[in-house]
Amino acid sequence: MPPVPCVTPATLRAPPVPSTPWVPLCGISRDTQLIERMVSVDPDNPVIKLCTEGMRAETEGRPDDARALFEQAWDAAGDDYEACVAAHYLARHQPTPELTLHWNRVCLTRADLVGDGRVKGFRTSLHLNMAKAHPDPDRAREHYTLAAAHLSDVPPGPYADATRMSIADGFRSTGVTGPRPVEPLLVNLFTRLRALGDLKALALLLPVYLTDLGTEEDRLRLLAALGMVHAARWLPDDEQAILGQVIGALTQT
Repeated sequence: MPPVPCVTPATLRAPPVPSTPWVPLCGISRDTQLIERMVSVDPDNPVIKLCTEGMRAETEGRPDDARALFEQAWDAAGDDYEACVAAHYLARHQPTPELTLHWNRVCLTRADLVGDGRVKGFRTSLHLNMAKAHPDPDRAREHYTLAAAHLSDVPPGPYADATRMSIADGFRSTGVTGPRPVEPLLVNLFTRLRALGDLKALALLLPVYLTDLGTEEDRLRLLAALGMVHAARWLPDDEQAILGQVIGALTQT
């Protein structure tokens, strides 16, 4: 039997969203919800229709067609809201990091000019995109923090969970939050659970761990999830003992 790779914070980290059109599932879900929400508000909007066609071209492996459709959407934009939407998708199809940052900045600037609540639910994503695209760590931290500040505007569900996970990863990578003192014990526990193939325990614990933004509320969420697994007592004795150590250490922080 091949050895089980050690679980580390790096291997648990949410995958980064690249600047190419091909993004991980969390990015696809984010853009899908964005488009679905716009379609529900204005299904006949030509800019929204072009962006919908562009997303379909992306999923069919036609990036050149997708970019052309998003450029048409930008040209057709008649107000700041439509320009914000088109710029969001154009940013995904730029050949250089500088142009990617430019179009994400244009997107956020146009969102700030929209005078109503149409951009409220996806402002978190706009700041998240800026954070990922920004080469300046200080500015990236600023946008990760702003993304977190708007999380309460995102409806609960997989999209919100994936967005929160990306922000938590950004917090860790840019130093907004550091590892909790209990981190080595947690990593040891996750490594053992992975070796056991205990998907149930991992399913309960990893989402809370990976979406930890370093707040007291997050500490209590993590403590509650650990407590549920501990109370169920299905783990082997060694892992149950380590789990108890983790809970004890987290309770004291």
